[in-house]
Amino acid sequence: MSDGERGLLGGLDTGPEGETREAAAHGEVRDEMPPVTASREAPEGIAPVPEYRKTRKSGSRHNGHAASADHTRPDNHSSQKAKDSHNGQDDAAGPSPEDLPPLPAKRYLDREESWLRFNQRVLELAEDESVPLLERVRFLAIFASNLDEFFMVRVAGLMRRMAAGLPVEGVSVQLPGQVLNGTLELAGRLTARHAACFTDRILPALSANGIELLRWKELSSDERANLRELFRERIYPVLTPLVVDPAHPFPFISGLSLNLAVMVADPRTGATMFARVKVPPLLPRFLAVSPQRFVPIEDVIAAHLHQLFAGLDIVERHVFRVTRVRDLEVDEDVTEDLLQALERELLRRRFDPAVRLEVEDSMSSDVLDRLVTELGVDRRAVYRVPGPLDLSGLNAIADLDIGELRYPPFVPSSSAIPKDTDIFAALREHDVLVHHPYESFTTSVERLIEAAAADPNVLAIKQTLYRTSGDSPIVDALIDAAELGKQVVVVVEIKARGDERANIAWARKLEEAGCHVVYGFVGLKTHCKVLLIVREEADGTLLRYCHLGTGNYNPATARLYEDVGLLTADPTVGEDVTDLFNHLTGYSRQDSYQQLLVAPESLRAGLVGRIAHQTDRQRAGKSARIQFKCNALIDEVVVDALYRASQAGVPIDLWVRGICTLRPGVPGLSETVRVRSILGRFLEHSRVYAFGTGEDGEADPDARGEVWLGSPDMMHRNLDRRVETIVRVTDRGHAQELRRLLELGMSDETASWWLDADGTWTRRDRGPHGERLRDIQAMLIGDRRLRAADG
Repeated sequence: MSDGERGLLGGLDTGPEGETREAAAHGEVRDEMPPVTASREAPEGIAPVPEYRKTRKSGSRHNGHAASADHTRPDNHSSQKAKDSHNGQDDAAGPSPEDLPPLPAKRYLDREESWLRFNQRVLELAEDESVPLLERVRFLAIFASNLDEFFMVRVAGLMRRMAAGLPVEGVSVQLPGQVLNGTLELAGRLTARHAACFTDRILPALSANGIELLRWKELSSDERANLRELFRERIYPVLTPLVVDPAHPFPFISGLSLNLAVMVADPRTGATMFARVKVPPLLPRFLAVSPQRFVPIEDVIAAHLHQLFAGLDIVERHVFRVTRVRDLEVDEDVTEDLLQALERELLRRRFDPAVRLEVEDSMSSDVLDRLVTELGVDRRAVYRVPGPLDLSGLNAIADLDIGELRYPPFVPSSSAIPKDTDIFAALREHDVLVHHPYESFTTSVERLIEAAAADPNVLAIKQTLYRTSGDSPIVDALIDAAELGKQVVVVVEIKARGDERANIAWARKLEEAGCHVVYGFVGLKTHCKVLLIVREEADGTLLRYCHLGTGNYNPATARLYEDVGLLTADPTVGEDVTDLFNHLTGYSRQDSYQQLLVAPESLRAGLVGRIAHQTDRQRAGKSARIQFKCNALIDEVVVDALYRASQAGVPIDLWVRGICTLRPGVPGLSETVRVRSILGRFLEHSRVYAFGTGEDGEADPDARGEVWLGSPDMMHRNLDRRVETIVRVTDRGHAQELRRLLELGMSDETASWWLDADGTWTRRDRGPHGERLRDIQAMLIGDRRLRAADG
């Protein structure tokens, strides 16, 4: 269920979440830290915190490593004790929550504009002449597909809210109509800029490198002759012209399909008629007429319309494209079989309302008026652009095998777990932190799953699957394990947007092989990335091996997405992950863990509590710091807690790839907050949350703080409507490595975009003397190459 649908179905902030947001706005959300925080007997790398939590349970690290902490759970009495005493300094150091003034009403940036500004940053990479040419072409395609998704989900949600008379989701001082107007206007400007980049920059650059994207009139006579034959043999048989007249109503136009609007005239009577020809979606978007010369398929069809309308005159013809709502609506409260309900909804999806109409700028007003009327599309969401439309098809051009026009080849390092090392023995010895794609997913995570499937001592494998690749070696390994008699449990999220069909297919394949397939919770998406392996050791004991990460179990995207993951045999983590899977598969009431924070039960409160703890330290005159790396920062409770921390003077660094609604650098509100964004060859996808300075010191051991990694962004859907996890990184070296990554990303010497208080993102890729700033992704590639060579 999308954010927009949640509001439409009544999910407004009138319950506990809304009350928590209101409390945060007045500074009343305090340090109610969940039981994952260590006691005074903390393991190596974790500083003790004040005595206000009672012991829950403890464990010992395998092979003589530091003992796990006594993990505790707060109650009202102990939490109040913490507020009262907190080292005897915090309350005296700063104002109490009751004394803090309310935060300003206009403290949030508009979510929709922030997303469009993210896509603008993608477009700026396409405009950057220092980026390899075919990669610029790909960024153009990414921009186009991103904007499609935005209209299908976010704009559709705004339109639904307007129709239902509901307010904008979250806290906003604008009405839905105001937000929609601004959103559609900015989307139009970016659409025009995108088309201009293609026409004025990319096409000439491609031509200069021997790659030509041509229109029909630019082809040679021989090329046209070859295409006429291709049309007759391969295209004509699958075309279906549909004429509109009193006996034939206006046809349904499927979402994202390319179409030709054709006006034809009967030469005998002079009567004109409207016709529609759909471009077959299974044929190539750009047809190769000769090596490295291409023409859009709609141009070929348009040149042969006389064959489709024999005996009629072609008066005019223009290409158009419709975008429709794409989110699924499944009433899970009354649906017993979610899988079957989702399959039915996928069939129904094709008939959802239109939310955008793109047309060639040559289209006449009469034809455009007819399309707008028949489709029922808002005129503000009609965009005239020079052809060709649907530049997401440029991926085919970006895939051309011309090495000098692409990023140089890169082979991930395999040194995280040496090939000649038994992977289970390695994890018994120490935790392993992997950073993809710089470190190989195949030789670490995938290798662990395949080893578990083949190992006769492995008794059970439990795993969440949100998205995976089309030909998945992970799914194959799970099937092999089930066929060998191991207990295999797979929590498949069949509601993963855009991958519903694929996940349904994998779910059925896994079930047929004997795996226990669970489809998650009613009303919640299972988005966490968790793997549990139960193995009988040589001494007869059972040991649990786990992987918790920020990215999907997808070998294909693991080569393109930047993610981090933790491989561990820590018994405490193993207990937590076991409890989590029991929660996922058996609906247990588990709501507290030792080294995990889990949404929707404890994640928001746990993070806000840690932000408040740093705030209290700063007010007490102690060192404090907050560092986030995530894809989106939207949740008002978290944002408000960060504002309060900044008001206290806590240095806050936020590395946010996409949407950020927090305004940095506002006097009296967020002066200590810096927000950066990095886009490049790889999609920055990891989520890391660090608290404290990371410094060691006997006088103030709490200064070191904590580092967490996991699956959630700071969005309502992640914190309220998904099962998400973050795990505390207890190894000191791993925590320092993640902190160094955050430092590099936020460094003034690293190329990035900087967010200003008014929502403007400014690219900073040059130093004061014009020198090019550090590309962090290129630097990490070089670093891993050195590691591989040393290994």
